Order: sequence, then C-alpha cells, then structure tokens
Amino acid sequence: MIRLLFFILVVFVLAFGFSWLADRPGDMVVTLDGYQYQVSLMVAASALVAAVAAVMIVWWLVKSIWNSPYAIARHFRVRRRDRGYQALSTGLIAAGSGDGALARRKTKEASKLISADQEPLIHLLNAQASLLEGDHEGARARFEAMLDDPEMRLLGLRGLYLEAERLGDRNAARHYAGRAAESAPQLAWAAESTLEDLARNGDWDGALKLVEAQKSTRQIEKSEANRRRALLLTAKAESLFEHDPAAARVAALEANRLLPDFSPAALVAARAQLRQNDVRKASKILEAAWKAEPHPEIAELYIHARPGDAALDRLGRARRLQEMKKNHAESSLAVARAALDAKDYRTARAEAEAAIRMDRREGAYLLLADIEEAETGNEGKVRQLLSHAVRGPRDPAWIADGVESERWMPVSPVTGRFDAFEWRGPVERLGQMIESGRDRDGDTPVPPILVAPPVAEVDETSPVQAGNSPDGVARPAETARPHIDAGSMADPEKASDAKVGDAKVGGADEVQGSAPIIPDAEPVEPEPESRPEPARLPDDPGVEPLEDDDKPQRRFRLF
Repeated sequence: MIRLLFFILVVFVLAFGFSWLADRPGDMVVTLDGYQYQVSLMVAASALVAAVAAVMIVWWLVKSIWNSPYAIARHFRVRRRDRGYQALSTGLIAAGSGDGALARRKTKEASKLISADQEPLIHLLNAQASLLEGDHEGARARFEAMLDDPEMRLLGLRGLYLEAERLGDRNAARHYAGRAAESAPQLAWAAESTLEDLARNGDWDGALKLVEAQKSTRQIEKSEANRRRALLLTAKAESLFEHDPAAARVAALEANRLLPDFSPAALVAARAQLRQNDVRKASKILEAAWKAEPHPEIAELYIHARPGDAALDRLGRARRLQEMKKNHAESSLAVARAALDAKDYRTARAEAEAAIRMDRREGAYLLLADIEEAETGNEGKVRQLLSHAVRGPRDPAWIADGVESERWMPVSPVTGRFDAFEWRGPVERLGQMIESGRDRDGDTPVPPILVAPPVAEVDETSPVQAGNSPDGVARPAETARPHIDAGSMADPEKASDAKVGDAKVGGADEVQGSAPIIPDAEPVEPEPESRPEPARLPDDPGVEPLEDDDKPQRRFRLF
C-alpha cells in the first residue's frame, strides 16, 4: 500500500512539473563546435527524463547479466529448501498420527535437503520417529543432544522429562522439570512437577514462592493460586506445630483466611488457637468450617475444646453444632456420641436412628450398636446392627489415587500428585455388591454366590428341634446351620472358614445366628414335594453334587 502511494506521488510530481513547464514557454539553446541547437524547454525536459530512464534500464540489464549465476544458484537452493520443509512438515504430521515408517522416511529426506544446524525441528522429528519405532535409547540420546543448543534446550528437557515419567523414575523427571523451571518458570508442566517435588520433600517456602511465580505470570487463576497457597500453608503449619508453635499459628491462620471451608486448615488453625488458650476464636473458626461442610473431626475438636467440661457440657456444645447444621447426618452423629458419653441413651439412640434415616452407613450402625450394648447388652441385637454395618456403605475418608488415609496430606503417597486427597466415601465392598446383585458400576448383574454352610460337628444321634433352624423345619444334625460371626462376614474369604460358635442341638440351647428356640413349638413337617433340598458341601461323603437344573437348589448369601 505504501509503495502504491509513493508511485502515485511520483507520477503526480512529474505531471505537475510538465504542466508547469507547458505554461511557461521558453527555449533552450546549446552551442557546440560553432553550431547552435535550439529546442523548446518541454522537449529538453522530456529528453532528459528519457536519458535517465535509459541509463537505469541499461544498468539493470548489466547487473542482471552479471548476477545471473548467483541468481540461478539461489533459485535452486530455495527450491531445495522448500522441498526439505515440505518433507519436514509431512514427517511431523506423520509422527503426530503415529506413522513411524513415514516419519523416519521423511526424516531422512529432510536431513538430506536441509542442514540440521539450520533447522532444529529435524532433531525433534528424528526423536519422535525413534519413539514411534520403540528406540527409546536413541530418542533419549537425541533429546540429550538438544541440551547443547540454547534454542532446543527446553524441548530436550521436556523430552527427557516424559521419558523419565514413562520409566517411572520420578526423581529424574523432577530433576529435568526443575532445570526447565529455572530457565522458564512460565512452563506449566515444569512448574507443576517442581511444585509436587517441593511439596513431597517438605520445602513449603520454596513451593509457596513457586505458586506466587505462577500467579504473577498468570499461569493459574487467582482462586486456584489461593487454594494452593492455603494447602501449602496448612501442611507447613502441621509440620511446625510441635517445634515452632508461633510460626505454625501464623501459617494456619493465613491458610484458614484463604480457604475458610477447608477442614484441615480450620482444624490446625483451631488447635493453634487452643494452644494459646483462646477458646472463643478457635470455636469461631470451627463453627465457620462446620457451617460450610460438617466434618467429624471438626465436631470432635469443637466438643472437646475445653478439657475440663463435663459430659453434659460437651453434649450442649454438640447440640449447638446441630443447630448450625440441621437435618444433617454428621450433626446427629455428633450429638449421639456426646449423649453416649453422657449416658443419655435415649437421646443417643434417637439421634443415631435419625442419622441412619438420613445416611445409612457403617459408622452410624456401629454407633447404634455401641449404644445398644451400653444400654441393654442385647448381644443378638448388637450382632444384627454389626451385620448392617458390614453391609452398609463405608464412612467418608481422605482418599487419593485409590488409597485411604487416616489424615489429610498435601500430596498423594502413590503418584506424588499435589492436592490429590478428597473427602469422600470409599468404593463399595464385596458384601454390598452381593447384597445388591450388581457390579460396582451398577450395570452388569453379579451372579449369586453359592456358599454351602459348614457342617456342624454335633452328635448325630441327638434330635434337632424345629426352633434350631431358621425356617422352623427339623433338619438332620449334619446339616445344622452354624453361627458365622460378623468378623467372618466382613471378609468373604473367611466366610467359608467361619468357626462354628458353640453350636448345640436339643435342649434349651440354640444355634447362634438362628431364630430363638420356642420350647413349646412342635416340629412341623412340610409336604414332601415342597421340602427344599438342603445344600451340602461338594466333598460331603456319600452325597452326589446337584447337576440337574430341574432340581431345586438352595442359595446362600454371605450376609
């Protein structure tokens, strides 16, 4: 556009000049060797412009002829380079699509047409082709060669980092990531790996500096930076809590300020305040975290914030928590535990049952079993509640990468990933899948598991009363159902080896785990065609296994 405007300006100036000369007539006289040559001023100006143009054209022709060998060589050189770049582009596309053979072929072609010193991408294509061919040693050698080139150093470090991750050598991976982060802190992959390494080694100050660098370079959002800073400060406060309480308190309070609803930060901040005998501020911190998300550890610390409180005072504090978060299972469980400590069994039972109605899980049934044992001592009822606990969903816990931890940690113990722990319920157990008849995802039905009861070692000559069997039907002594305790039910592998617990027949004794004996009940014999065939162990002597599908089979579940 600028050249066009300049050309128009030149034409305009020439036109203006010729117009100016045309309006002012005159002659130009040249005397040479006694002769006078007289021409008009317009003709003289035109001749002068034509002479200048002719000289320029002649000069261009001479220069073109003189430089023609160089121009021809440059033409072929540019053409060769274009072919090389085309081969390089095709090779990179082939490497990205996973075509190792084409990538290697285009690598050789590009190396012949372009010098690797002039185009560093040839090193990258060569390394990618080696990876596709499975030559990881050759790929690592080429990535290491890139470290000598300032332009390719970061690319080489990235390749070595990925290779170390593939081999599972996390120390080498973090080493390469740290070198990359030193020269280019804006690289997200290097910063993330370095942050995980610093957190794993407990270098909280270095990790905090790195988070600030990520925030200043806008690699992460402000909210994410505040969360990471809060997590690091929480971990730092926990590590300093014993030997440097003052520094731990400062870090914990800042972490709680940045992330008030994060329960580990609230807990460590409250403990730091309680260490200073500031119960009021500690209670405010715990109350704010409880309102955001109830957590059992928050309730435990809040209820026992004052060591000298009586059991009824702790029950009152538990009720205050319940007022802050009504209709929540954790609130009811907190009150139930405090009421159990205060021996207020009626309140404890009511709150535990309310928690079960809101959230049927293991901890609620176990608490109700403790209440039942403390109040009535009814072992049958306790065993029934324990069986519900075994089958119920497990309580939430800190889980990262499939690993359950008793406390929160900043990095995963499996992968070293930062901020990996979540407060959630663990995966289902085998008992729940058998009870529901579906697999873990809830899509594929799980076939029932046939478990034949162990044979009770009793006197075969003694009769079996009807009350000793669960369905009230008299059975032979060798097929009496034994007691399987809750511990064996918790582990399916132990269910088949469950110990027969004091199984007796006849008299007033009963088989544990079965219905209570009714002394006055007479044995009821069902019709022969409706009597189910009792299940037997496959290795029971003198008994043939049931192979006919038309014959009735009795199925037993673990629970």
